[in-house]
Amino acid sequence: MISEATKARFAREVAKYPPERKQSAVMACLAIVQQEQGWISQQTEAEVAAYLGMPEIAVHEVTTFYNMYNQHPVGKYKLAVCTNLPCQLRGGNEALHRLEEKLGIKMGDTTADGLFTLQQCECLGACADAPVMLVNDRDMCSFMDGERLDQLVDGLRTAKEQA
Repeated sequence: MISEATKARFAREVAKYPPERKQSAVMACLAIVQQEQGWISQQTEAEVAAYLGMPEIAVHEVTTFYNMYNQHPVGKYKLAVCTNLPCQLRGGNEALHRLEEKLGIKMGDTTADGLFTLQQCECLGACADAPVMLVNDRDMCSFMDGERLDQLVDGLRTAKEQA
């Protein structure tokens, strides 16, 4: 359930648009929900739709179109590997399979300890640095060969242990 504090944050986003265009704040509202809850449930989509006065399916289309929105709980580290053509040509699929092996999960799954979720994604706009991946929708990692992938995963595990 969306709290009153969350609705106040929604109102600040909606205020950036003319009243007849308040639906334009859908992405910002979804980002707020995800910041607070970690993911976006169908119930939350319905609440956002009601708040913005738009069909639930329109909110669902946004949630499912963009990679940055989690439609189920994810691990502490969400690893999104680009497998678009330039990354594929430079080892994107191999990187994805290497991570599946190292983490013991398949694409779309989360490790039993809740630490890692592995996803495939489309172009991250860094084709010259292929293969690339994104950690937690914000940290771009380039030239991700086997050794660099191992270092990344081991480093994140170590950081979690030291926290």
